[in-house]
Amino acid sequence: MARKAPAAPTGRLIVVEHRSRVLAGNPLGDPHVRRLPVWLPPGYDEGSTRGRGRRFPVLFDLVGFTGSGLSHVNWRPFDENVPERLARLVRDGRMGPCIVAFPDCFTSLGGNQYVNSPAIGRYADYLTRELVPFVDREFRTLASREHRGCFGKSSGGYGAIVHGMRYPETWAAVADHSGDAMFEFCYYTDLPRTLNELDRYRMPKRRAGRATLAHAARVADGRDDGRIRRFLDAIWAKDKVNDGEVHALMMLAMAATYDPVPRDKLGFRLPVNLETGALIPTRWRRWKAHDPVEMVARHVKSLKRLKAIWVDCGWRDQYHLHYGSRMLSLALSRHGIRHVYEEFDDTHSSIDYRMDASLPYLYRAIKP
Repeated sequence: MARKAPAAPTGRLIVVEHRSRVLAGNPLGDPHVRRLPVWLPPGYDEGSTRGRGRRFPVLFDLVGFTGSGLSHVNWRPFDENVPERLARLVRDGRMGPCIVAFPDCFTSLGGNQYVNSPAIGRYADYLTRELVPFVDREFRTLASREHRGCFGKSSGGYGAIVHGMRYPETWAAVADHSGDAMFEFCYYTDLPRTLNELDRYRMPKRRAGRATLAHAARVADGRDDGRIRRFLDAIWAKDKVNDGEVHALMMLAMAATYDPVPRDKLGFRLPVNLETGALIPTRWRRWKAHDPVEMVARHVKSLKRLKAIWVDCGWRDQYHLHYGSRMLSLALSRHGIRHVYEEFDDTHSSIDYRMDASLPYLYRAIKP
């Protein structure tokens, strides 16, 4: 099936290189020099000489787990990538022109939640202290928080709403598509599968017959007994990982985000006993402190500073995030925080079409 060519200019995508001081020497040894795609809207180059010319509001696209900014600008079969979607929305008059940046925040653990963690790196600082000023210097942005917003899906949606809570001096508008929330449903229910994957790397190996639980006491605090390190080493050496391994990796990334323990060799702990699966309440409380549903009450003032908050989710989300989204919307409403909440008939997958609703909404909030 051939895609119709747009009837108007599509803007211009450029990819620049950014050398980060914030990410240099990060705990995972991930690159600190990264490529940053930036979409410049139609009309950006008109009448500009020596850096002078019209200035534009700016949006940052925070991608989901296992993604990077580059993945949102790639060609897609039977679909639009994000720059093509933006061009169409501008062409059709659904939104005005704006600059859109696509950060690369991928890590060796498959991604991160766009927060600072001593077990992963300072990715919140990378965005707010480095990339935002960098984009403002290199491009003709309206360089103030009133004209800047961020949006994302899944982990990116989590990042957007949390950044709205913690960094209202940077962002004026946020959109959270199917973002992680209500951790009891989206994470806790996935931990047994993670433990099963890690169990393949347990030493000594299990044997059929009578079992002793003496080993359980040694992993009662969620500390790695070697199996997590062996799992990571195996994953990093593989050419292909399966779905179960990716989900286990995701849970480890969440542990490194929500419960870093710098004194431990691994740098983080799990919130369950690695042998029995028993919940460790003190560790789980550290995770829950990062749950957006719980965070609302602590960030009411910041959330009320935002000019626009968008939250949506499909009511068939396979990670049960529609329940977290509903709870998040209720928490916002209870504290008198204005926001838009929408649901739609779909799952967690392939829902970029929802940007057709959120991006015009964000643009109206940050336009000059």
